[in-house]
Amino acid sequence: MRVIEKLAKSIVAVFLTLLVGMGIAQAQERYIYVTHGQSGDAFWDVVKNGAQTAAGELGVILDYRSPAQFSGAEMAKMINEAVASKPDGLVVSIPDADALSDAIKNAVEKGIPVISINSGEDFSSEFGAIMHIGQSEYAAAEKAGIFMGKHGVTNGLCVNHEPDNVGLLARCDGFIEGLGGSGDVLDVSSNPQQIETAVENYLKEHPEVNGILTLSTLSAEPSLKAIAASGSSVKLGTFDLSTDVLQNVSKGRIMFALDQQQYLQGYMPLVVLHNYNRAALLPSENIQTGPNMITQDKAQAVIGYTQEKMR
Repeated sequence: MRVIEKLAKSIVAVFLTLLVGMGIAQAQERYIYVTHGQSGDAFWDVVKNGAQTAAGELGVILDYRSPAQFSGAEMAKMINEAVASKPDGLVVSIPDADALSDAIKNAVEKGIPVISINSGEDFSSEFGAIMHIGQSEYAAAEKAGIFMGKHGVTNGLCVNHEPDNVGLLARCDGFIEGLGGSGDVLDVSSNPQQIETAVENYLKEHPEVNGILTLSTLSAEPSLKAIAASGSSVKLGTFDLSTDVLQNVSKGRIMFALDQQQYLQGYMPLVVLHNYNRAALLPSENIQTGPNMITQDKAQAVIGYTQEKMR
């Protein structure tokens, strides 16, 4: 019996040696995400869930990183640290092109395939990324402006909670263009109370405003409170989904929520990078995940997916 056991062990050892020699046994792929969304943010939690799901299905290692506060400089540092660890691929958002340009180009020069998500579509190929996965921010906001214009909005206000984010600047530009140029931008912080106060004061000073677009769920609820406090009948639309936002859309308090399906912004990059690394497979165009406009008639059907962190 012992002779048979020893023989079996020897056969297994030889087989594993052959596998390694033939290149069949390979190190597990490792990918790093560096995004500008903070942990606990409902939007970015969905992105992260998409990435984690894809990593589990593909059997690859995922390292997801983001700064504690919005900071292009901190993101650049994180990207450079990621590059130094030599991952099989890098996924980044590009909210600040000037701050992140050198770090992303450094990754490309080191032979690391890069995919950009969410923000930075206009800079993605320029910096050497193999593709961008997200939505056209300008076109999505323009669609919102046109929609609100058809429903009686003549003077709009774009509430920007990250004034240095190039993607959000594009949203405000697109919204005002969609309204035919009749609009203004209000820069605020990411503090809900400050947003509510700023919007309420603006509405009192500018009674001609009859439509507001917020650029995230973070700003939607405070803006809704500000509209109520100001005693106005301003129409409100927003980017992105949350359970609270969808409940308000369902009740007619918010006109619509623009869904960019950010779960796919987390999920799809790993699918693309995995196939790119194993067989040089790559979609011929950027992947557009939005916009998908959720109006009152659609809201209830989507709410359950927000609770599962898929929408």
